Amino acid sequence: MILAEFDYVRPVGLEEALTLLSGTRGSRVLAGGQSLLPGLRTGEDTARLLVDVRHLEELRGIDRTADGIRIGALTTLAELADHPVVLAEAPEVAAAARANGDPQVRNLGTAGGNLAAAGRATDLPVAAIAADAEVELAGPGGRWTVPAEEFAVSGAPAAAVVTALLVPAAGRAAAFEKTADRATRYPVCATAVRITPGGPRIAVTGATAHPLRLRGVEERLRGGPYTTEAVLAAFRAEPRELFVPGRGTSAEYLGHLAGVLAARALQRADQALA
Repeated sequence: MILAEFDYVRPVGLEEALTLLSGTRGSRVLAGGQSLLPGLRTGEDTARLLVDVRHLEELRGIDRTADGIRIGALTTLAELADHPVVLAEAPEVAAAARANGDPQVRNLGTAGGNLAAAGRATDLPVAAIAADAEVELAGPGGRWTVPAEEFAVSGAPAAAVVTALLVPAAGRAAAFEKTADRATRYPVCATAVRITPGGPRIAVTGATAHPLRLRGVEERLRGGPYTTEAVLAAFRAEPRELFVPGRGTSAEYLGHLAGVLAARALQRADQALA
């Protein structure tokens, strides 16, 4: 199909981009563009104005902070997957970035775009939830942060831009596991975990309606052990309604798959503590 007609602008800075987004109804942010542009071509997405932020250096980079790591929204998934600080302090986030698509996808795709993708499961949000990360946003009223778990449901408000992902440092006690759809490489099911002094944090995507933290499973596994049998038993106690069947899979199968992946991730994270 032919792209629908829209206007295009390349602002010189973030403030100009925010002004354009708030002043034009139907405006959209263009970053990696791997979801937006195909959507515009097929008619699944619409836009009156594309605001191209790809050149804004203030939205790039990975930096240590007092509490952890600040990942700029325009940082590519390839950069995120191989960054030594992320590998050392947030390995589940690095692994989730590495699990996205193929090298071409990772070289174009951005952290902010992966977090903000609507209508499909992507890998980075589940890792952000397990990490207890926050999404930093900017809009006409200033900057604020939203817990990654909340952002996975609400998304970015109109005229707002994702500026960064703020990830607490964990060391090596975190992991990510995924079973991918062979055709699309989107997750059939993906799990991310962190082992903290207060117990494990466990999140799932693909098998659920949206990226979801499983507090019931966490409570059942508090204090361990993280054997496959114990983890599967904890997952069997979850309501099957949490798991959404599709693509030839049942809720029962997806619940079991989520348990198997979580067990692998927990065991790897636990070994890193030894």
